[in-house]
Amino acid sequence: MGEMNRRKFVTYGAWAAIVAALGFVSGYILTRRAQEASGYSGRDRLPPDQAEVDSLQVLHFGAVPDIKLDEWAFEVYGEVEKPLKLTWNQFAELPREMNVSDFHCVTGWTKLDNRWEGVSFREIARLVKPTARAKYATIECYTHRLFANVAYTTSLPLVDLLRDAVLFAYRLDGQPLTPSHGGPLRLVVPHKYAYKSAKWVKAVKFTEKQELGFWESSGYSNTADPWTNDRYG
Repeated sequence: MGEMNRRKFVTYGAWAAIVAALGFVSGYILTRRAQEASGYSGRDRLPPDQAEVDSLQVLHFGAVPDIKLDEWAFEVYGEVEKPLKLTWNQFAELPREMNVSDFHCVTGWTKLDNRWEGVSFREIARLVKPTARAKYATIECYTHRLFANVAYTTSLPLVDLLRDAVLFAYRLDGQPLTPSHGGPLRLVVPHKYAYKSAKWVKAVKFTEKQELGFWESSGYSNTADPWTNDRYG
């Protein structure tokens, strides 16, 4: 091997090592973020009685609603100083965040390391400025026209919604969120069972008292903590 070829070989090898190291560090950082978002930083990231799956499963009540983006709207009202209503294009212009977190379904499966992109709940709260009376938020969702008489909602305390990894997601693993997974917009609350991560979000109502949502009124736990196996009310 000539001197020039040896130099090229050493240079390429060094760059390859750097790229590999960066990839390892990036992967480690994302994994740590996912562990922290799930509320557990130990070796075993599965909550009690959960089994890991390779992909997000599709579970929901009723049929997937047909939501047209040019008709879609996102409204925030209730105990806020500055109510707002946004079109899809306006919502997409809000600051975007990316979080990697685990997803725990109350039926017993967990999908690790989901890369969500969207707008943090904190950003929405910053825009609307909740009043001193606001302690909870009810998340209201679109439903299929055949289930128009069903009010699909969930609610959580603001102390839960204002955590770092909670966001309104419109992308999953680098792709637009599909309707079956809650697109165009869903809430993601990694430290709760997934029925708190409502699909097809259309509005947020800030409240002084908590309003029980669809699944909570049907016998599921209102606190929905995977780490205490808190599935049913």
